[in-house]
Amino acid sequence: MKTIQTDRLTIRNFRVGDAEALFAYLQKPSASCFFSLKLADLKAAEAEVLKRSGEDEYIAVCLKETGQLIGDLFVHYDPAWSDDQENPQQPDTVSVGWNFNPLFSGRGYAFEAAHALCADLFTRQRIRRIYAYVEDHNTSSRRLCEKLGMRQEGLFLEYVTFQNDSTGNPVYENTMQYAILLREWAQR
Repeated sequence: MKTIQTDRLTIRNFRVGDAEALFAYLQKPSASCFFSLKLADLKAAEAEVLKRSGEDEYIAVCLKETGQLIGDLFVHYDPAWSDDQENPQQPDTVSVGWNFNPLFSGRGYAFEAAHALCADLFTRQRIRRIYAYVEDHNTSSRRLCEKLGMRQEGLFLEYVTFQNDSTGNPVYENTMQYAILLREWAQR
């Protein structure tokens, strides 16, 4: 991925040296949707950084001034829909998300990073539609979606489970879908 610079942040691919900072917020994920990414130790974090450094799905968000990793963004490209196997269409729809170290919350970093990513997806990559899934109890991510200009498209009741209760039964969460189209972004 092409590195993105904002006033306070550098958004780039993961690289060696990011493991300790990644472990800081994935040893005990604060959002339930990231429970499956929980890292057991620094060795696991090093393996995860190595994996992420070879792909563009997870993107490191770092303080510009110090280079410190404070969180990450992710982009999932929807598979292109086309009946023509010889000329498949490029994906024009992506889902995005974010996961930040709680020590850096409340400073606008998540908005700054997500806004820069959306701008890049719409302008440089010519994406037509961006959407995000957010659990209904994650008010900070819901507010972030709204601040980005996304509109709520739906509420999926008992849609997904990330954990079991004390008796081993799955705990299902309600999930909201937010989205914004390129034309809506351009009108903002």
